[in-house]
Amino acid sequence: MAFPVKSLKAQQSQFADSFFQLEVLQQPRQQGDYFPAFSSKLQESGLFPLKPTGTTILQINVGKMCNQTCRHCHVDAGPDRKEIMTRATMQQCLDVLARTPQITTVDLTGGAPEMNPDFRWFVAELSKLGKTIMVRCNLTIILANPKYHDLPEFFKAHQVQVVSSLPYFQASRTDAQRGEGVFEKSIKALQMLNAVGYGIEGSGLSLDLVYNPSGAFLPGSQTSLEAEFKRRLKSGYGITFNNLFCITNLPVSRYLDYLVSSGNYESYMQKIIDAFNPVAAAGVMCRNTISVGWDGYLYDCDFNQMLDLKVDARASQHISEFILEYLDSRYIMLSQHCFGCTAGAGSSCGGETVK
Repeated sequence: MAFPVKSLKAQQSQFADSFFQLEVLQQPRQQGDYFPAFSSKLQESGLFPLKPTGTTILQINVGKMCNQTCRHCHVDAGPDRKEIMTRATMQQCLDVLARTPQITTVDLTGGAPEMNPDFRWFVAELSKLGKTIMVRCNLTIILANPKYHDLPEFFKAHQVQVVSSLPYFQASRTDAQRGEGVFEKSIKALQMLNAVGYGIEGSGLSLDLVYNPSGAFLPGSQTSLEAEFKRRLKSGYGITFNNLFCITNLPVSRYLDYLVSSGNYESYMQKIIDAFNPVAAAGVMCRNTISVGWDGYLYDCDFNQMLDLKVDARASQHISEFILEYLDSRYIMLSQHCFGCTAGAGSSCGGETVK
């Protein structure tokens, strides 16, 4: 079964089958191009319909406001974004987590999550619940304003796991993707995190870096890249960290715009389709994660959230009506961008899914 790819910006969607699993069809630059439906690949692998294996992670987007405007940001975040999670919605998340011991990890993201005015209150309340807390920090926020300079100490006080974006160990490639001067500020922020114990062996303070390609290609071996990042950052700047996560760029939002404007859309789609790996597909993050939008609506993943593909309508669709039993029996909503998570060694917010 193949679908013509339609309407880039309209994100026209249709129910692809009786299991209510969506295929979002996006338009190529030339008419007549056809790509197989993601669900057809899952059917060939015996994974369709795709369902959860049990939710253990709640990923919460606390707002789209950010101090940066990165080229490949799938959230389309920036300083002008006004979408922000309220304390009332945060309290609904806390209520769910308090009564749901199966969810052991809370993954806070944005935008720059630290820019939410209730961020510190939320982290402090989460820490009282005994959950593992991860914060996706863009590093430069630590230096953006004096009020953020103590974030390393705040993270340490609440045993937060810090996951930080660093596109490369050289300034030219990092700044090309994330903006002029970002590399220098990121290095300074990493040194500040190291100074309080993050990334230091035996400290118990986890500092992980995230790499995603700067062009229309798949990431290389996570193991090899991690070794190279560790060597370069240690020798050049005295920086140490725990793990490097390699994440494949998915064709949505700003990265989709880049693919189209650079003439790489069709070739990139074909690349991730050809690299489909059923082993990676079996371990995609949507099977153990639920994503919460800034307004409390629920999604199978952060990418579906950006396309406004809410969870299966037969499950709870808002944090205020969260019922884990329903959500763990839902059908996961699928789209063509899902090929990115199943290409090669796979991709998730925790890096490769195939080790």
